[in-house]
Amino acid sequence: MASNLYTGFHAVEERVRRYGEEKKHTATLCVYYAKPGPRIKKILALAGQFGVQARQVLPSELDSMVSSLPGQAKDHRGIVLEAEGEQERRENNVDFEQWLAACPEDATVVMLDSVTDPHNVGAILRSCDQFGANLLVVPSRRGVSDVQDNDVIARSSAGASAWIPVSVVTNLSRAAELLKEKGFWMYGADAGGERLDKLSFARRTCLVMGSEGNGISRLLREHCDTMVSIPTCGKIDSLNVSVAAGVLLYERYRKQLAN
Repeated sequence: MASNLYTGFHAVEERVRRYGEEKKHTATLCVYYAKPGPRIKKILALAGQFGVQARQVLPSELDSMVSSLPGQAKDHRGIVLEAEGEQERRENNVDFEQWLAACPEDATVVMLDSVTDPHNVGAILRSCDQFGANLLVVPSRRGVSDVQDNDVIARSSAGASAWIPVSVVTNLSRAAELLKEKGFWMYGADAGGERLDKLSFARRTCLVMGSEGNGISRLLREHCDTMVSIPTCGKIDSLNVSVAAGVLLYERYRKQLAN
C-alpha cells in the first residue's frame, strides 16, 4: 500500500465522496487546504460529514506536497487530499478535470453508462487502444469502476488497460456537461439514431455507450447532441456493447485518417 495525493476541487471532492460510499475503509484520508473559499468550504463540509480529517496549512506547504507530481496535477487550487494506505494508482488513472484542461484539439472520449460486464469493458479498452481513443470515462457506481485492478478486464483488454487513460467520475451527466463546455460533441449509441455511414464526427468527439439491458440513462441521453446507429442486416435485436463500441471507434478513426 502507498500514499496517494489528489489535487484540485473535483478530484478531492470525488475521492471524499467515494470514501463516504465505501463499506470498508482501506485508506486514511486527510484534506489539506490553504484558504477556505466557497468551493473548499463545500468540500470541508463533505469531509466532516464522512469523518475525514482536515488541516489548514500555508500555500507553500501545499506547493511542497505536490512538487513531485506531474504537469497539471501540481495545480492544486489550494487543496490537496492525502490517502494513506491506498493502493498505488497507475499512471493512466487520471483526474477528469485535469485531463480536460490539457486535452488535444482532436480527441476521442468513450463514456460507459452502466456497463457492468468486465469482459465488455476489457474489449472496449482494446478497441480504444487500436483506434486511438484518448480517454475512457466510467462511473464510480452502476458500472465497472475498478478498471485498473480488475484481472478480467486486464485479460480481456489484452494489456490495453495499462495504457488507455481512465477517469472514474461520480456523475456522468456532470462529466458530459464539462465535455460539452470544452467543445465535445456527444454521440449516444442507439439503434434508432442517425446512420453511422451518414455521419460526420466533430474534432472533439465523445461516444456514449449504454448497458445492453437498459441503454443510455435518460439524464445522460438528454446531454447527447446526436444519437447514432450502426446499420446491420441480422435477425437479432442489437450488437454487443463492446462490438458496437469497436465499430464506432473504427469509423471515427477511419474518418480521421481520411481528413
